[in-house]
Amino acid sequence: MPTGAVIKLASPATQQSWEIPVLHEDDQLLAVAKPSRLLASPDRYDPQRPNLMQLLHAGIAQGAAWATKRNLTYLANAHRIDFEASGVLLLAKTKPALVALANEFGANLPTKTYVALTRGMPAEPEFTVDAKIGPQTRQLGLMRIDTQGGKKALTQFKVIEQFRGYTLLHCQPLTDRTHQIRVHLRSVGLHTVGDVDYAGGPLSLSQIKSSYTPKWSKPERPLMERVALHAERLEIKHPATGEPIAITAEWPKDLRVTVKYLRKFCGL
Repeated sequence: MPTGAVIKLASPATQQSWEIPVLHEDDQLLAVAKPSRLLASPDRYDPQRPNLMQLLHAGIAQGAAWATKRNLTYLANAHRIDFEASGVLLLAKTKPALVALANEFGANLPTKTYVALTRGMPAEPEFTVDAKIGPQTRQLGLMRIDTQGGKKALTQFKVIEQFRGYTLLHCQPLTDRTHQIRVHLRSVGLHTVGDVDYAGGPLSLSQIKSSYTPKWSKPERPLMERVALHAERLEIKHPATGEPIAITAEWPKDLRVTVKYLRKFCGL
């Protein structure tokens, strides 16, 4: 497995570029750290938006250096991550590996651990939300708790650290529903920081530092202006050997910085 390897990608259409860290690699698997605000796969509503799989496939087709040195001819994502979330994304290098992974994910066997930063503080250090989820009827692409027509959804939560008015949580979704963690958190009064779709809202230094002095020359930039959700760890059985493997992705800079300031100004 390459140490510190990155895959460089670019979208000519949007003039954006990304360096995608490689987290794990063998003959069957390639795990990468998906950055926030890059789709994992094509958007069903807007297929022209840049997405990781499309960029990877383009690199393979064009004979990019990162693809040719790996002799890559095939890549497929075995699961999904929200657009604004970051973290571990597992890809299959062969069709048999994809089939094996699809069976494993379809049976909800992998252990997925996310880190979420929320506004609000739960009553208990560990809790479980078991609530069906279905699409919102008024806002396309968003979800809601739907006890009648929704699909079963189950998430376990454990407090990592608490601050005044904020909580850092480990979240383990035991099912795979769109926006599951965010919707389940909202259902118990915890709003994911930066999650404007589900009443979270960006977090700025001025909100937590009482002595904050604004710079009149330019507007304040939020510490966390996207959904504070990070896929930190994925535990699976290897599709070829059956041996358990664990893949981790370090926290992105915006989350690290936000937590640093919360510890400094909102410590309990």
